[in-house]
Amino acid sequence: MKRILVITTRQIGDVLLTTPLIRAARQRWPQARIDVLGFKGTLGMLRVNPHVNTLIETPARLGLKGGWQLLRQLWRSYDIAFVAQSSDRAHLMGWVAAPLRSGIVPLQSSSSWWKKRLLDHVVESPGDRSDIHVTSEKLALMAPWTKDAVSVPEVVPPSPTPLPALLAEQLQPGAVVVHAPSMWTYKQWPLAHFGVLVQALLRQGRQVVLTGSASARDQACIAPLRGLGMAPQLLDVSGQLDFGQLSTLFGRAALYIGPDTSISHLAAAVGLPVIAIFGPTNPQRWAPWPARATTQALFARSALVQQAGNVTLLQGQQACVPCSHAGCEDHVDSRSDCLTNITPERVLAQAARLLNAPDLKPA
Repeated sequence: MKRILVITTRQIGDVLLTTPLIRAARQRWPQARIDVLGFKGTLGMLRVNPHVNTLIETPARLGLKGGWQLLRQLWRSYDIAFVAQSSDRAHLMGWVAAPLRSGIVPLQSSSSWWKKRLLDHVVESPGDRSDIHVTSEKLALMAPWTKDAVSVPEVVPPSPTPLPALLAEQLQPGAVVVHAPSMWTYKQWPLAHFGVLVQALLRQGRQVVLTGSASARDQACIAPLRGLGMAPQLLDVSGQLDFGQLSTLFGRAALYIGPDTSISHLAAAVGLPVIAIFGPTNPQRWAPWPARATTQALFARSALVQQAGNVTLLQGQQACVPCSHAGCEDHVDSRSDCLTNITPERVLAQAARLLNAPDLKPA
């Protein structure tokens, strides 16, 4: 295999969780060219990945002209294509790109039959109610070409890059990174809870670093927290760091606290102790994957608190947790009672344990 294409057409976090597959392909074929195809704006986690040669970004909506141009660009340009998503478009691009294809197909779907006919190796996905973590599912695409078909996934974070000079100067030992924003409302831990959390950390003398993107939603989530302290005790670096710089920040911090979002996956992959606040999402499938994991099965489907490696995960106490729906009303702007139910006191108790700070309590 001299030319390899990995197709991962989903969101940023899912792209990061494809890195165990990319790493395994690099180990199997160290001299090969490995390119990754994904949607524009989602491949940033791979820009400083040591195992990737080229990133191919495509618009989420191609149109007739764009589709024709992509077809011409990809046509039989690769020896093998790994289709790491189950969508129709991903499988068609795999068929165009390479004569040999390994792909994920939904276990129960009306489209599975024709996707299987396009593939030389099939990995059937049971979906979000499964107990198989996404990283393991993607890594299984390599099974026919590796001796160790049950190897443990290793998520590869972006290589660290230098922090801005002012942040590097202000960053203190023992800093706690707090990531408040979630992409969707149904995954959002209440901002009032984040406020209680940040205030308690500041009262204890901890430096708090707020992270997030420059997007309007992220900035709206961070805005209520900015006035809770002054620099350098409270630093807002949202919209200022790329993923390589975030890797550096996480490498120097003492703890990360955040929701079910891509940055929580990044913090876990770097090896920083992580507190992940989960709502309707199934952690067996989507929990942040710990650094240096030793087994494929790490998380229970539901537990008030559970720890695997450097990841501590909190869930609500409702009997329906996790429902794997988009919140209680099953749409992206829905409330999630299981998230509201996770109190700041519960999160602070885990932070106190990980920081060895018994006096860390809300006012």
